[in-house]
Amino acid sequence: MRHDVRHPGTDASLSDFIEAVNFAPIIIIAIAATGVLMMRFGKRWLAKINIVFTNRITSLFAGWLPGFGILTHVGRKSGKVYRTPVNVFRAPTGFIIALTYSRQCEWVKNVLAAGRCELKTRGKNYQLSSPKVVRDPARRPFPLPVRLVLRIVGADEYMELSIRYGAL
Repeated sequence: MRHDVRHPGTDASLSDFIEAVNFAPIIIIAIAATGVLMMRFGKRWLAKINIVFTNRITSLFAGWLPGFGILTHVGRKSGKVYRTPVNVFRAPTGFIIALTYSRQCEWVKNVLAAGRCELKTRGKNYQLSSPKVVRDPARRPFPLPVRLVLRIVGADEYMELSIRYGAL
């Protein structure tokens, strides 16, 4: 059953308008904008969804692809071993990890408390130590495309970690 709603002074109905307009780009833009806003302002909520869903999928490839890694760390209260997918990049003495959810993440607190962790990236395992959280609004150590994404989501902190040579 079709309901035509005619606007005064026009021959077009609302259903004709809806059929004529392609809403796909509008929907895609709305979804992308919602994602950016959630990353920027609703990080705790989004982090919980990532723990349940996204991290499980990302874990399948994060240890092998450039820019990704699996961080293995021990819970500071539970003693449980956790594996967390992260965005990771080489640094002169080790690695840097983008803190997209800030330093308040449980994995960040765990690594800082333990003073060490293990990282698998590009198929290799590294023992890391000396974690340090750095705030840098310019996001200088990251490649330009990554800087842009981090700026959009409002992430201006990263963790520096040194490679523990002889620890493997």
